[in-house]
Amino acid sequence: MKVIICGAGQVGWQIARHLSGENNDVTVVDSNPELVRRATETLDVQGLTGFASYPDVLEKAGARDADMIIAATFSDEVNMVTCQVAHSVFAVPRKIARLRARSYLDAIYSDLYRRDHLPIDVVISPEEEVAQAALARIRSPATFDTETFLSGDAKMLGIQLDADCPVLDTPLRQLSELFSTLRAIVVGVRRKGKLFAPEPGDQLFAGDQIYVFTHAQDVGRTLEIFGKTAKRPERVLIIGGGNVGLNVARALEQGTDRVRTRVIEKSRARAEVAADALERTIVLNGDGLDMDILREAGVERVDAVLCVTDDDKTNLLSSVRAKSAGAGLAIALVNDPTLLPMMGPLGIDAHINPRASTVSSILRHIRHGRVRGVYSIGDAEAEVIEAQVLSTSSIAGRQIREIDFPEGALVAAVQKGGKVMRPTGSLRLEEGDSIVIFALAADVPAVETLLQVSIDFF
Repeated sequence: MKVIICGAGQVGWQIARHLSGENNDVTVVDSNPELVRRATETLDVQGLTGFASYPDVLEKAGARDADMIIAATFSDEVNMVTCQVAHSVFAVPRKIARLRARSYLDAIYSDLYRRDHLPIDVVISPEEEVAQAALARIRSPATFDTETFLSGDAKMLGIQLDADCPVLDTPLRQLSELFSTLRAIVVGVRRKGKLFAPEPGDQLFAGDQIYVFTHAQDVGRTLEIFGKTAKRPERVLIIGGGNVGLNVARALEQGTDRVRTRVIEKSRARAEVAADALERTIVLNGDGLDMDILREAGVERVDAVLCVTDDDKTNLLSSVRAKSAGAGLAIALVNDPTLLPMMGPLGIDAHINPRASTVSSILRHIRHGRVRGVYSIGDAEAEVIEAQVLSTSSIAGRQIREIDFPEGALVAAVQKGGKVMRPTGSLRLEEGDSIVIFALAADVPAVETLLQVSIDFF
């Protein structure tokens, strides 16, 4: 497949890395020559410096025979015009655009723009992706990461193991024997900053971050086994009243849990916009680092504080200050992955990575065949792939123990006839089954070869 990626920032670079690693013909376009140089030097891609929306630039990038264009520059307008030019001038079959402005999104989602007028096949909204990720963290306070698979019947939980975890120093094989009816499996372990797929004889230690797949009905029991509780917060404080904070507050208002929410926003104009848009949420105009404002917001009584300003360091410091003042759970929005190792020492419970959320969303739309979902783990360290077993696949009709999965891949869950099952070596995969696989980044191409999933769109 021939793909043109417009925008060589963090999102564009990650998408280019994934697609070039799958032997696609990828060209990266950006007006910044340094970003183009970084992409061409570190990835197996072609690079072109220029404005992505210019027809002559797209012509040089090979738009006339491209299968897809992904417009992920920092400008909504450039992304929209790029898709329009790709459609009108070059008839590119598939066009994906990243858009941030709420006004554009409202117009597009309300069908004011038809395909003939604004030909974008898929719209990706980073703010909405981040807001959904934030809601998932709030609703699952015992985890640092969470995602849903198999039509909501299976969940992946990221759990930080504390010293009081009751199953420390226990081989994973023994856990399966002790809890034989539990539909859960540990598929990934991050220890001292390194992520790996565990072996049955591996043990878990305090400080490990683990990724567990479990049936949706077994979430509470799974958390309990690893020393966590599933209590949802009743009071939430949001620091940052921008698009993300506003979307989260609005969703909490509309939810059935009746969560009491307060928002702190530094900009008076933005605080007024948030106050007008919300009905039951109290909006305070002030600095989230100001202890007086935090006390006015009742920080000592909140079950969770969500810091989603547009500055990573403010989010980290606000989280620390709120926790020191008595807040229960601290969740910080962090764009810079180099800051993530600081979260543990600072006592921050969970983070949201906008880049990872956006990359995962785009990957879900650009992979086709029988792939139903893709979720990126950490800083693109691994992927979780949900796919349907094809009759032509080498895994169809074989027991899991008979399949030569790469060392960094584990089957996380299998769905047969609508029933989610814990994968065992004797479980036989049949045509039509749904399978979820955890794979380290280097092993993703090998997994997709096993699945015989086409990366083509047609």
